[in-house]
Amino acid sequence: MQKAPHAEMQLIAADNAAEKENRLRRLMQESCAVLVAYSGGVDSTYLAAIATAELGEFAISVFADSPSVSLYQKTLAENSAKLLGLNLLKIRTLEAEKPEYLRNAPDRCFHCKSELYSRIAVIAQEKGIDVIMDGTNADDLSDYRPGRVAAAEYRIRSPLAEIGFTKDEIRSRSRALDLPSAELPAGPCLASRIPYGLSVSAERLSRIEKAEEEIRNLGFKEFRVRHYDGYARVEIAKTELCRAIDHRINGEIKRRLMKHGFSSVRLALDGFRSGSLNSAIG
Repeated sequence: MQKAPHAEMQLIAADNAAEKENRLRRLMQESCAVLVAYSGGVDSTYLAAIATAELGEFAISVFADSPSVSLYQKTLAENSAKLLGLNLLKIRTLEAEKPEYLRNAPDRCFHCKSELYSRIAVIAQEKGIDVIMDGTNADDLSDYRPGRVAAAEYRIRSPLAEIGFTKDEIRSRSRALDLPSAELPAGPCLASRIPYGLSVSAERLSRIEKAEEEIRNLGFKEFRVRHYDGYARVEIAKTELCRAIDHRINGEIKRRLMKHGFSSVRLALDGFRSGSLNSAIG
């Protein structure tokens, strides 16, 4: 029986992703020892899992404990690391003490990543490891990412992007390997919810974290709470938006978020869009 064209395309895509993984495994073997900038997200978990499978104790996954990372994300990262047997090293980063980060200009991510990579570089030097990797994928290269400048300065390798892995392919291979991160939505830092020009503060980060926990507790999976000056803009994935628009649920969202200090709460009727705050950049 002849396969349907769609089924054939799926098989070809799966084969391509598997071949890319073989290339990634060979790259790891050639590296001998690596440090992986690990966040617990889809990309870095996949990268860390492959590194650990090929290099064992010579693959170290470095997790940055930062005020801009929620307790929810930290717990996910630690649980995944334990489940996968990653050689996890937690460090404290201090970007929240740097004025150039706190002022939240469009290059904020550069200062955050520069802080992270500078600390990982010191660890690499102490351990005699020449290769530091991050989980940037091929899709990321088309977005506005000033953190890539910092990566270049510290000679961070991005093997997923180098090999041409897309996010869908990483998810596909993560499912094949039964990784706990396979279906996770993207989880960028809390500071990414604050529009450029409005300063980052511990109070704002805490308010965002509490607000997003409230949305999560209502059963939503993919969303952002954008912290404007006094009010919250809630973006929820279009697949879940009908439920959020329901009068009772909408009212509950507003009630829960306003108790955390927002003067008003606005639901974005066009739904969630990753990187929506970058559209304000000329």
